[in-house]
Amino acid sequence: MNPSRPLRRAVVPALLTATALLALTACGSSEADGGGQGAKGAVDIRIPDPGNSGVLALGKKDGSLDKALAKVGATVRWTGSAGPFAPAAQAMNADQLDIATGSITSGITSLAQRPGFKFFTAVAPDAAGEGILVKNGSGIASVKDLVGKKVAVNQGGTGEYLLLKALAKAGVPADKVERVYLRPDQTAAVFNTGKVDAWAVWATYAVAEIGGGKAHFVADGAAIGSDNYSLNAVRTGFAEQHPEIVKALYRYLHDASAKEKQDPAAYLNVFTDVGPTAVTGKAKEVQTAFTREGGTVDPIGAEDIKRFEDVAGFYAEQKVTTDKVDVAAHLLDIEKLK
Repeated sequence: MNPSRPLRRAVVPALLTATALLALTACGSSEADGGGQGAKGAVDIRIPDPGNSGVLALGKKDGSLDKALAKVGATVRWTGSAGPFAPAAQAMNADQLDIATGSITSGITSLAQRPGFKFFTAVAPDAAGEGILVKNGSGIASVKDLVGKKVAVNQGGTGEYLLLKALAKAGVPADKVERVYLRPDQTAAVFNTGKVDAWAVWATYAVAEIGGGKAHFVADGAAIGSDNYSLNAVRTGFAEQHPEIVKALYRYLHDASAKEKQDPAAYLNVFTDVGPTAVTGKAKEVQTAFTREGGTVDPIGAEDIKRFEDVAGFYAEQKVTTDKVDVAAHLLDIEKLK
């Protein structure tokens, strides 16, 4: 993968997220055994429900995903809701889920926990849609102004990585800024009431704040030098049993993400344009702009792996993990699956 190719947001509707507002729930099932037979003998592939936006949401609505997977004898069982990667990783480890998406940062912390999954696609880091968010008029004009401030982050994931990376680049010791560990779906209220001074965050949550005219990035992914890829993971046992299905899903995601990049609006508000899952007004413009600047779902290449290893090394250096995680041991070359 060429590092100069178009970049894409860290958590991306074109993959599997449903705006990531809900944690993964209801993953288990008495019928969920990974290699189970679905309707008419088809193999079930368990994927978190995509919600209202993104490639899989449109694929669910128009039947194109079912059609693509039917060619390799598979059928989707929508299971729970897309959300943070950590619980999805646990569900894959427990043989309750076959596919999930997450960032390399949250992936590394999950890989440190006896993983039962491997990553098989990469979407390049986000230049525009992730960063350090501050309220307009806060007086915070640079990363150095965060000294003595409180910054909300999700522990061990994208937020903590973005903050630590930004501080390191600015030459600010990490202990000069207070990290406030919060779940992303609980942070907006804390941020907007001033209980934290900034929020290290990605597009899923930043779009509403920026679109509402209340906040802006004091440093975005490009300024930070983020290596925070978005990845798709597959349960190891499923990939071993059904490589042809994993390849078919990859091809679908790759082709559809290219179409989404060309026409972002078609992949927003797929099922409804009202309510909490709808993206409207200025936020829709912001999301559309991020998507147009984005990349596509691609195979994991040698240059990507080098950047994954850099993140793993940084996490160990910053003591987010006790040791450097061997990311390369948990990757699949989608082009070599048979």
